[in-house]
Amino acid sequence: MDENTKKPIVGKPATLNPPRKLGEPGMELWNTVQREYAITDCGGTELLMQACLAADRAAALAAVIDQDGERIHTKSGIRSHPCLRDELAARSFIVRTLQRLGITDEIVQPIGRPPRPFGWKGPHAD
Repeated sequence: MDENTKKPIVGKPATLNPPRKLGEPGMELWNTVQREYAITDCGGTELLMQACLAADRAAALAAVIDQDGERIHTKSGIRSHPCLRDELAARSFIVRTLQRLGITDEIVQPIGRPPRPFGWKGPHAD
């Protein structure tokens, strides 16, 4: 921003660095998305930042689950680890946020060659 007018400077390239500190999983997601899509608008940047923070949280929860095991022993018997639900919620948030950014909406080309035309082609068709 221009300090005298407090208006954004036109033509100044936006940074592709995250606005806040991220862990390794979040930084990996940030770099992957920015390499392909170069998100620079403030809303998109914040959505991506939240997805990256959720990636860090999901990785931390996964580490706890890996350490404790997917099932824990309680007074009432064996139960699934309580962090499983939170890890799944974080991963679901990441996917939904990437969908909101439009990253998952790419058109997928069909596999194989185009279908052959069928039906009547007329008297001089091959």
